[in-house]
Amino acid sequence: MSTLVVVGTQWGDEGKGKVVHLLSEHADYIVRYQGGNNAGHTVVFDGKEFILHLIPAGILEEGKKCIIGNGVVIDPEALVQEIEFLKGKGIVFKDRLFISDSAHIILPYHRFLDRFRERQKVRLGTTCKGIGPAYSDKVARVGIRMAEYLNSVIFQDLLNRNLREKAPILKKICKVNQLRREILQKREELLPQIKGYIVDTSVLINKIVDQGKSIIFESAQGTLLDVDFGTYPFVTSSNPVAGGVCAGTGIGPTKIDKVLGVVKAYTTRVGEGPFPTELLNQTGRYLREKGKEFGATTGRSRRCGWFDSVLVRHAVLVNGLKELALTKLDVLDNLDSIKICVAYRHKGEIIRTFPMSREVFRHCRPVYIEVPGWRKEIKGIQQFSRLPLNARRYIRKIEELVGAKISLISMGRSKEETIF
Repeated sequence: MSTLVVVGTQWGDEGKGKVVHLLSEHADYIVRYQGGNNAGHTVVFDGKEFILHLIPAGILEEGKKCIIGNGVVIDPEALVQEIEFLKGKGIVFKDRLFISDSAHIILPYHRFLDRFRERQKVRLGTTCKGIGPAYSDKVARVGIRMAEYLNSVIFQDLLNRNLREKAPILKKICKVNQLRREILQKREELLPQIKGYIVDTSVLINKIVDQGKSIIFESAQGTLLDVDFGTYPFVTSSNPVAGGVCAGTGIGPTKIDKVLGVVKAYTTRVGEGPFPTELLNQTGRYLREKGKEFGATTGRSRRCGWFDSVLVRHAVLVNGLKELALTKLDVLDNLDSIKICVAYRHKGEIIRTFPMSREVFRHCRPVYIEVPGWRKEIKGIQQFSRLPLNARRYIRKIEELVGAKISLISMGRSKEETIF
């Protein structure tokens, strides 16, 4: 049995898609366990760039099978669009995609409510894809799952109940009866295209684990967007941490062999919320532009800063990480010196662990050390020993500060641009 969980250790966009695609060469199944189409994994395959939002990156590898677990919230319309896009690129889906019948669905009113809430006083910087409202319905026990979406009588009953409950707000946004008709009509169009993929994935996953198949579980977003362990309230509505695998797929923790964290060589963040290591100077702009730092889903530019070892050490702790995949190291090529955040200063006190209080975090200031840069292009290097000395020292310093070994280094989106 070989089961590997791949998680992001920052605010997402660490390069998980490339890492999962790379490692899926040696896997039989790739499984998504949380999030929705608010995620965006960018992968270069056969010289073409693919941005995937719901379907695991392993679908690009011929013969690999992909599972969307019960912890994912699924917009049927977005799912069909992604399937059609990939089919148009020659990707075959027959007997390769499985979708949980327990996964909750996102309907148009979830997107309306998402946009409505984003216009209120406290902006969370969501993608407005309806993710949060769908998870809210799930927790409030009024959600609609794929199993109910398949049954027209049950679906209509649940839809009517939800629309009645949400009518006071929806009336401010749309005509509720018209919305109901559009949802039912759209279901008739979409259902034939997805019903063949819907199964009890918990039974399937446990079966293939017991058969000794090799499985990769991939997260969406990153640890600092986790609803419990991230920079609350500026987080997503699910658990991207490794512990989310069990609830999001229906397997027990004893069936997880290994967890690999993906970490970027510097820090980026999109959307609202505090960011202690933010740089508003030329270096911050340099990192963003050199690293092409724009969200794969939102297209919004990233705020960029030096590597924050406090945040990553927190991610190492809550995910139980022993190994990391380091990405985007080549973005730092042309810098004379590089800073690393090793602690925070708050009202004269030095803090070395991630503060859960939003007010403390908001007013923290980074404490930096400075190390020399390497001033040399490293892209294309495929052996660790051939990296410039200062690049190797930078990697070793990160390992020392976060308490985990770096076992893979990525310096581009293609598979070849990797050091093991």
